[in-house]
Amino acid sequence: MAKLYFRYGAMNSGKSTGLLQAAFNYEERGQRVLLAKPDVDTKGDDQVVSRLGMARTVDIMIPAGASVTELFNAYAAGDDPDALLEHVDQKPVACLLVDEAQFLSAGQVDDLFRIAVQQNVPVLAYGIRTDFRTRMFPGAHRLMELAHTLEELKTICRCGRKAIFNTRRIGDEVVFDGDQVAIDGQDVWYESLCGSCYLEASGGRLGA
Repeated sequence: MAKLYFRYGAMNSGKSTGLLQAAFNYEERGQRVLLAKPDVDTKGDDQVVSRLGMARTVDIMIPAGASVTELFNAYAAGDDPDALLEHVDQKPVACLLVDEAQFLSAGQVDDLFRIAVQQNVPVLAYGIRTDFRTRMFPGAHRLMELAHTLEELKTICRCGRKAIFNTRRIGDEVVFDGDQVAIDGQDVWYESLCGSCYLEASGGRLGA
């Protein structure tokens, strides 16, 4: 039986870089992978973009409310989901890689679990655990509950300690108001901080 993996960390912990490296490793061995991400993540449009400058177009953009199982089955059957009834000679999918998995719904994470367990396809989901108010994203929450394997990807705070929180900023101001999802670069930016630096930056505040 294949497994569902959740590889999580604060921003700038190398999640997208790790995903692209995993895809390369599979393909170097002649195996087929599918890349997916929620369509709410508009950074890079339909690409997974690493802060190191690497980028790759995803195979599946996942809309809110969509069945990930149905999307996976469609793209696994062939490159053109509009021609699913035609026979397409494709290698079986060796791995499904999901970027920004925190933006998925709980039900969509359930689909990832089913793909791993029922279809025997390893699923590697990458994402962050908590938002700028230290609250867990719904997708991350469900991944924490279901994933067979949890792997923390570490990054460092500006002070040199391990960063665990993501602060949202407008200019130099730390903010706690606004939607849970605001993509980096859309009038906001984020900084990964340790607990001590987060409390210092927020004036001792933890969430809304």
